[in-house]
Amino acid sequence: MNRGLLIALISTDYPPLRTSAAVQLRDLSREFAAEGHRPVVIIPSSLPDKPWEVEQLDGVEVLRVAAPPTRSSSFVWRALAEMWLPFAMYLKVRRSPFASANWDLLVWYSPPIFFGPLIAKMQRKSKARTYLILRDIFPEWAVDLGLIRRGPVYLLFKAIAAFQYHVAEVIGVQTESNLRYLEKWARPQRRIEVLRNWLAVTPDVGCKIVVKNTPLAGRKIFVYIGNMGVAQGMDIFIELIHSLRDREDIGFLFVGRGTEFARLQAEKTSRDLRNAMFFGEIDSTEIPGLLAQSHVGLVALHPDHKTHNIPGKFVSYMQYGVPVLARVNPDTDLQRLIEAERVGCVYTGNSVEDLKKMAEQLADDETLRHTMSERGRELGRSMFSPSAAVQQIVASVAGASAANGG
Repeated sequence: MNRGLLIALISTDYPPLRTSAAVQLRDLSREFAAEGHRPVVIIPSSLPDKPWEVEQLDGVEVLRVAAPPTRSSSFVWRALAEMWLPFAMYLKVRRSPFASANWDLLVWYSPPIFFGPLIAKMQRKSKARTYLILRDIFPEWAVDLGLIRRGPVYLLFKAIAAFQYHVAEVIGVQTESNLRYLEKWARPQRRIEVLRNWLAVTPDVGCKIVVKNTPLAGRKIFVYIGNMGVAQGMDIFIELIHSLRDREDIGFLFVGRGTEFARLQAEKTSRDLRNAMFFGEIDSTEIPGLLAQSHVGLVALHPDHKTHNIPGKFVSYMQYGVPVLARVNPDTDLQRLIEAERVGCVYTGNSVEDLKKMAEQLADDETLRHTMSERGRELGRSMFSPSAAVQQIVASVAGASAANGG
């Protein structure tokens, strides 16, 4: 695999979407191109008048194919749309300029769990190597949070997830502890490995949120960026904000989206929490500008989570030197990483008073924040770079090919 590879990168998310998955796929595709490969991003889009379109974004070819929308507030409709998604995409890819492409490598990003049939059909046609980037263990985490029960729906999702594992030659999970969830899938011809999250460091081009022009001006800013849903379990942060309402030197800034966004914002208003502000999501290019105005980054994972992940926001905080205050499920890789690298404070319990003590320590000790910031930047460079991810994916698939005699 010394020559440049023709690589299909398949996901539901890519810019102009602003999700962490979209940013990760953008950074990954750019790095593949920078290292001499030819990545083609294949994503479903709303194209009412045509089956496909090809565009160039930052030197990367993007094939958008018409497919039913999968972002719906209805769980049933979303599930049905996602189950049909790989078949709809395959039909449109067959009508595109890449219908006869001889792919070297198929890389796909999960969630969602439904790309298995699409990968199987594309792989059968081109004999490509296959690499699954697995960012959460579904449906296990949904069971942990009580969103679904271990019944027929769970078994259906379990079977769909199993099929995508089956078609992958290499599966890259986020953390070491995720390896045990997939150990039964390890074979001589299938490899399970840790593939760290990644993020490219980009310049500060400013941000439309200017803290000095808000009621939080002059305060130490605790910022939260990204999804606010059930999986994050963010109510304890509302209690933290309330407990610190008399600290006029501390402010909280929440920027993002999610099923809990409106409720959390309403809670802030009803309790007259003037030390906090909520903003809708911003473009990823603005994140460096936002973090430059912040002092501590917040991370939240619901304490009932039993699977392990490293949220994209944590990687952002590290890359831009922002210490973290994390409330996560106990005995996780994220907890161990924060404690071992000393890049922030991490809490696994339910006491608002204990969380408050950590927040005040970070707010009051500028020297501590500075040393954590420096360690965070170094951790970002060494562990979470797109270059490291690209080199690992190419090397891993090459190793799998050799093991299979390919």
